[in-house]
Amino acid sequence: MCGIVGVVGSNQATPVILDALRRLEYRGYDSAGIATLEHGHVERRRAAGKLDHLATLLARLPLPGVTGIGHTRWATHGAPTENNAHPHGTERVSVVHNGIIENFEELRRELEAAGQVFSTDTDSETIAQLVDYHLQRGLSPREAAHECLRRLEGAYALAMIFAGHDGMVIGARHGAPLVVGFGDNEMFLGSDSLALAPLTRRIAYLDDGDWAVITPAGAAFFDMAGNPVERPVKMTALIAASVGKDGYRHYMEKELHEHPVVIGQTLQRLIDPATRRVVMPELPFDLAAIPRAVITACGSAFYAGMIGRYWIEQYARLPVDIDVASEMRYRNPPLAHGGLGLLISQSGETADTLAALRGMRAAGQHIVSVLNVEQSTMARESDAVLGTVAGPEISVASTKAFTAQLSVLACLTIAFARARGTIDAAQEERMVTNLLDLPSKATEVFERHDEIRRMAAIVAGARDVLYLGRGAMFPVALEGALKLKEITYIHAEAYAAGEMKHGPISLIDSTVPVVATVPSGPLFEKTLSNLQEAKARGGRLLVFTDMAGAPRLREIAECVVAIPTVDEFVAPILQTIPVQILAYEVALIKGTDVDQPRNLAKSVTVE
Repeated sequence: MCGIVGVVGSNQATPVILDALRRLEYRGYDSAGIATLEHGHVERRRAAGKLDHLATLLARLPLPGVTGIGHTRWATHGAPTENNAHPHGTERVSVVHNGIIENFEELRRELEAAGQVFSTDTDSETIAQLVDYHLQRGLSPREAAHECLRRLEGAYALAMIFAGHDGMVIGARHGAPLVVGFGDNEMFLGSDSLALAPLTRRIAYLDDGDWAVITPAGAAFFDMAGNPVERPVKMTALIAASVGKDGYRHYMEKELHEHPVVIGQTLQRLIDPATRRVVMPELPFDLAAIPRAVITACGSAFYAGMIGRYWIEQYARLPVDIDVASEMRYRNPPLAHGGLGLLISQSGETADTLAALRGMRAAGQHIVSVLNVEQSTMARESDAVLGTVAGPEISVASTKAFTAQLSVLACLTIAFARARGTIDAAQEERMVTNLLDLPSKATEVFERHDEIRRMAAIVAGARDVLYLGRGAMFPVALEGALKLKEITYIHAEAYAAGEMKHGPISLIDSTVPVVATVPSGPLFEKTLSNLQEAKARGGRLLVFTDMAGAPRLREIAECVVAIPTVDEFVAPILQTIPVQILAYEVALIKGTDVDQPRNLAKSVTVE
């Protein structure tokens, strides 16, 4: 969600902070602001809307100073207005905050009774007012910050600056990520390493409960009890050039075109091309001894997990449960002794998924996470990490990270099946060969772009769209509907095709396009029958299939996009790509904000 940047050094802070905030725009936000220390006084500039509004304000009212903090806010408490924008503060302190303070109402009542005057509707201002209260009692900034942190309940990442204390920023985290960047006589804070990519590659990650005092000379780390702690400095692989659009109109367009290379890079990490065998990283448990697996994730990652469940159960014959992460921890399911918790997240910071991880850890499960950020909180708390080699994904709507997750889950399926003896060496070689053929097949999908645009013209005029799929194509349909909702604001729902006649068929008429993913294979005839039912009700059939299935489908469908025919095992990965392209093309027609759709955030670090 929100983005945080902090800078302390000898150069003007505002230009550095503004550039870093632009690198955090992918997280989603609705207002932004910067505070600096000017001659020892706290000065702020804030604006609702996009960063360009803040930049315009700064051009008119510059904000000098070498110590500063900045923020992009995604509203939780209080409307997305200039007054509710961060930084919050008083004449003595200014604070930026990611997360939610759960006991803010209690704290606010106490502070107002003590004479503190609030000016916003946010939970975050409570932090600034609590620190200010302690400063007025004579505590030092370090002492005031520490006393404040001891009272906070909920999730937070914080950065604070203090009047009269140039050259110092205090940061803290609990449940939301925060990193410290080490420069040459300058230091940085950021919500993630991507924000600091051009500034430094030397990064230290705060653990939950940590807080840090940073000065141009370095950083001092403390735990919640106030005891000094050491945090290792690591080299991040991110570089500034990795986040450009490379000539594409949008990050999403660029990331769609990166599907082939991302699939190839991810498979290269997990497959030995000489032996045609999957090579898993060392795991601290025996795959063959796992009695049951539980997959949990949110959003698109959950749909990837659904496909993983189909695969693991079908090929490895291992029972798999799957839960939306935000529901799992409250459902409190019984877990098999020695079972596997398999978690999927692009950022590795998704609050609900992280909470599910900790719940499964407490229940004695082995923990494996499929992540795109291998220095994330989830990575540090897992027994093993299966990395997706997707690179930074900037567009809020996940695309290439999804197919990378599927590539990892496909390899894990093969590893499970081999360990459990449900496939032989010849079958493993065939499955691996089909995976290794995917990058070239994915490239061919883009040759169908004109056909997808014609389909998009039909969808763009609709108010409601139904997506259908069977078997592993059902999650692909769910992913397609989610993408359309996210970036076009068209209402879309996905159903297992066999369920259409159990209610959703009542919605079908000539104004409701029916988008279906129907590759050739064992479920082709069944799905075709479902589509004929929709056709009989006046539905406009728009179908993604393959070369083998196209002739039959063209007899009943208004629009058919046929991509290369591949084995049933890998078809979900390939079929995902045109479904995502469709949403992008519809968004172009409708003129919506493709990369930063309204109300959405990239990394959801609150429950």
